Amino acid sequence: MHGIKISLSVGLLAAHHCIVGSGGLAAPSDNPNRRQYLRKQTGGCIATIATAAGGALSTTPSAARAANLKSRTEGYAVQHTEREWAYILSGAQYNILRKGGTERQKSSILNTYTTENAGTYACAGCNAPLFASRDKFSSGTGWPSFSAALEGVEEEDMDPIRATLDGREVRCGNCGGHLGDLFNDGWIYRGTTAARTGKRYCIDGAALVFKPEGGGEDVFGDIPPPGKVIRYEQSMYRGA
Repeated sequence: MHGIKISLSVGLLAAHHCIVGSGGLAAPSDNPNRRQYLRKQTGGCIATIATAAGGALSTTPSAARAANLKSRTEGYAVQHTEREWAYILSGAQYNILRKGGTERQKSSILNTYTTENAGTYACAGCNAPLFASRDKFSSGTGWPSFSAALEGVEEEDMDPIRATLDGREVRCGNCGGHLGDLFNDGWIYRGTTAARTGKRYCIDGAALVFKPEGGGEDVFGDIPPPGKVIRYEQSMYRGA
């Protein structure tokens, strides 16, 4: 086990030089699947990690992909029937929060939204506070990104090696709504808060509502930027 840890550390260092040396991540395509996008951009570097780890890690998507089978309803404080959720939420919000869908890159106004006022990004389903504005950074991936989360965010319990290679799901801990994915590649984004935490919370904008500190008009993430149309793929999580 110690040998795997040492090899993994060597592999991560090699991957860092691989990604940074190539100029970082390429501009995002129109591919809506965050995990596929990450694998496409860092595929060669992940292979470097696996090689350095002496073959202990798998680089195949089928082996690395997480499948969160946990119910989005049972055990959560906020409870509604699916019919009630469909009535309460907009189509975009329902598809993501309750069905585990993924919005297209650059399709949410919150992707590049900035404000001089501090505030909180809350769950569009139950208003639970999830992310602080101070932790939002520009990742260039096409989805709102955060370097840290508030206590209201639930992270999928997963083997740390698989989580590093493939990411893991994050949900609202109050209503169980799907938010996006957590990746351990924050160190790639030099000069941002993510470089310090090592984390990148890649979140669907439609799952969020920005609430300015001290009051003011809320900004709903299911509103697309001018000239954009939101399209969705089916849930990437089995049993969602």
